[in-house]
Amino acid sequence: MTGTRTRPGPARRVLPKAKRFLACRKRVLLTLGGWSLLESAQTFLGGYSVARALDDGFLAGRPGVGLGWLALAAVTIVVGGLATGGVFRGLADLVEPLRDGLVRRVVTRSLGEAVTGGGRADSAVVSRLTHQTELARDSFAGLVLVARSFVFTAAGALLGLASLAPLLLLVVVPPLLLGLALFVATLAPMADRQQDFLSADERMSTEFGALAEGLRDVVACGAERQAAERTDALISAEVRAARSLAGWAAVRALALGVAGQLPVVLLLVAAPWLLDRGLTAGELLGALTYLVQALLPALHTLMNALGAAGTRLLVVLDRLTSGPDGDLPAHGDERAPAAPAQPPRVELRSVTFAYGPRAHPVVRDLDLVVEPGEHLVVVGPSGIGKSTLTGLVAGLLAPDRGEVRVAGQPVAGPAAAPGREWARQRVLIPQQAYVFTATVRENLLYLRPGGAPPEAVAASVAAVGLDALVERLGGLDAEVDPAALSQGERQLIALGRAHLSPAPLVLLDEATCYLDPAAEARAERAFAERPGTLIVVAHRISSARRADRVLVMDGARAVCGRHDELLDSSVLYRDLVGRWHAGHV
Repeated sequence: MTGTRTRPGPARRVLPKAKRFLACRKRVLLTLGGWSLLESAQTFLGGYSVARALDDGFLAGRPGVGLGWLALAAVTIVVGGLATGGVFRGLADLVEPLRDGLVRRVVTRSLGEAVTGGGRADSAVVSRLTHQTELARDSFAGLVLVARSFVFTAAGALLGLASLAPLLLLVVVPPLLLGLALFVATLAPMADRQQDFLSADERMSTEFGALAEGLRDVVACGAERQAAERTDALISAEVRAARSLAGWAAVRALALGVAGQLPVVLLLVAAPWLLDRGLTAGELLGALTYLVQALLPALHTLMNALGAAGTRLLVVLDRLTSGPDGDLPAHGDERAPAAPAQPPRVELRSVTFAYGPRAHPVVRDLDLVVEPGEHLVVVGPSGIGKSTLTGLVAGLLAPDRGEVRVAGQPVAGPAAAPGREWARQRVLIPQQAYVFTATVRENLLYLRPGGAPPEAVAASVAAVGLDALVERLGGLDAEVDPAALSQGERQLIALGRAHLSPAPLVLLDEATCYLDPAAEARAERAFAERPGTLIVVAHRISSARRADRVLVMDGARAVCGRHDELLDSSVLYRDLVGRWHAGHV
């Protein structure tokens, strides 16, 4: 029987790699240790000199001896400053190789993802390459400094306390250990919260990258509200993670109070008891000096560093060396189905949709199957839900009930931001065609970011009847001013862009309504002959005649069939055809 293995935590994944990294830099570590010993000597002599200056000097009536001990303490401060300078010089030899190695790893992984992902790397690489590698370097440097300082400072202070009077350790060590234990207990939850925060940061980086890339598509498809809701949810998730992290930081402050402040209070409270057992005033003052001037500052710095920089470093190193979490897709949003190689089958299963919880459904219990390569035309009165249907198939709207599937995969819905990946699967051209300020060629190739052969561009231009407009504008490399174009001319450019795209599903939502009948017939014929599945919202009877099947939407029910069949079976369709012939629609 095979059990489920739990994925080890960040510490168990990172620590073996950290040991190997440090083992290769023993010389640097020995150098840092040597300078740190001088700092330890400064700590030891600091409190010890104060005790001796008071007991053997000033209280004994020998001020010269007292001043001599204080002078020795001053000399150790200068020596400690020199030692700190040596530590910083050696730190660069430890920190910079870490950053360089992380940058190489991130770049190598990104290039590999670009190769395996069809030329598209993970958008979150921006966060990892800039923010997270610098975060790792700074956190590692700070952690090395404070951890080294605390170890040698604590060793010097405890040795000094033992030298003055071993009884002092009974007062100082228990609360110190209790506070450290409470602090250690917070490290794992803080690491988890830091993981949540960085995951939210990467999701935002990925989402904003995709949104920026597909901004023109978002505007063109009218999906600004859905994109705003998506990004707002990601921002809220990052805020929640930051607040949770701050809550654990408050627990860390409590641990600092127990380990750092409580020993001072206990020393003062126990002063009479200690004096009764032979301690001198100088030894008490020396012990207080160790606590206030050495141990407490080092402990405060250590807890802040481990509680913030330490957990952050652990999580960042885990992500940079072991790859992103499983909940983060490697290539954009994995919920979006890959573009099928063949024309897709479109299925709507009992789909109901209304614009609001109390609004009357625009589409109710609709069942529809569009076979691969089929040309379907959708007709019905104005406001009956034809554009809503194309929005549901395109994924710009999510059904209230039922399911929409393309090529056997559920349509992702508005949570998946439109972009060029989205456009590799399906293209929607609305009535108000979108053209941006750029050359004609750039407009046409927008949904082909990898480019297209010149003959393919020329074929699409000729197929949709765009050649005359291109010639008038001055060729494919002429600059386009959208404001100078008519509605029909903008529609022609958008149709050429859709025809050139690799999408196997094309949705035309009255995308030819500003063209004359001959131009409309030419464009629709081009899409009908183009490999793929075609759904057209029609506004002329000629479009319905050219289709394989016609879907008639009337609000209460929908009827689908061939043009000749619907003339016999659908009163609404006969009425629409009659009005079309009369020129009223």
